[in-house]
Amino acid sequence: MSRFTVYVTDDRYGSYKEEEAVLNGIDAKLVVRNFTDEDEAVRELADADGILVNMFPMTARVIASLTHCRVLSRYGVGFDNVDVEAATKKGIWVTRVPDYSLEDVSDQALAMIMASVRKIAYKDRKVREGKWNLHKDQPCFRMTGKVLGLVGYGAIARTLHRKVGGFNLSKVMVYDPFVKPETIRSAGGDPCDLETLLKGSDYVSVHVPLMDSTRGMIGGKQLSLMKKTAILVNTSRGPVLDEKAVAKALADGGIAGAGLDVFEKEPLPMDSPLRKLDNVILSDHAGWYSEESVVELKTKAARNIAEILTGKAPTYPVNKV
Repeated sequence: MSRFTVYVTDDRYGSYKEEEAVLNGIDAKLVVRNFTDEDEAVRELADADGILVNMFPMTARVIASLTHCRVLSRYGVGFDNVDVEAATKKGIWVTRVPDYSLEDVSDQALAMIMASVRKIAYKDRKVREGKWNLHKDQPCFRMTGKVLGLVGYGAIARTLHRKVGGFNLSKVMVYDPFVKPETIRSAGGDPCDLETLLKGSDYVSVHVPLMDSTRGMIGGKQLSLMKKTAILVNTSRGPVLDEKAVAKALADGGIAGAGLDVFEKEPLPMDSPLRKLDNVILSDHAGWYSEESVVELKTKAARNIAEILTGKAPTYPVNKV
């Protein structure tokens, strides 16, 4: 009989060799499930010592039913599907993996900026239709001398900042009230408020977690501040943007383009007005993904479990118990 039992809430990977390699070292059995509702989770998680959480919502009710679970390890950077307050009250650690996809998400953001600047997706569609001389429909402007605005200055945004160093931008403006201005300046950024950033940036790349304070933080009012030639990119969380307001701004020429990897509802509904627009690039919440990032994510998520179950301090805690 194994010393510990660790559950996976929903099977998105098929193979769990990375997790098993870690958990075998502490004599833990891995049980993979695909929970579809709270009742099912409440019934099956009674003997869990640790839980690897993917997209399944770990609600207060599910957490209250856990009898001796010590850790909820979230696959990923965000943890908005975990009731952290309920877990803390129950004495359960919540952990995450904040650094597994820094290169990948920043690559995605940069790719979306560049593809939007050069109208790559639009041109691809039109050339396949037999069209040519497309610059007459959607003009392109070179990146040299332009201004990048970073909304949020965590690890991903800082990685993107490093990567744009060779584009000869005139400046990188940064809005993040939780980062000291001297920290931003020391990295070559210009700290500013959100309004100043939106007014002055040619490209706005959003990198904030989803919280009450960031939900809908860029809506119609904020979009109206942006240049008509500006490009908006979001690789963070969909609800950070007011999606209807973004679609309207794109349709009305309020902004020139957008690159969206995340959405308020996923998968993106078939009736979304974004689907009908030529000046937006849509992706399937895949900024986090590379073959290397998957291995790193799965390994580190399992290590979070192993650390806590063996009495060590967690490397990536969300709360403190």
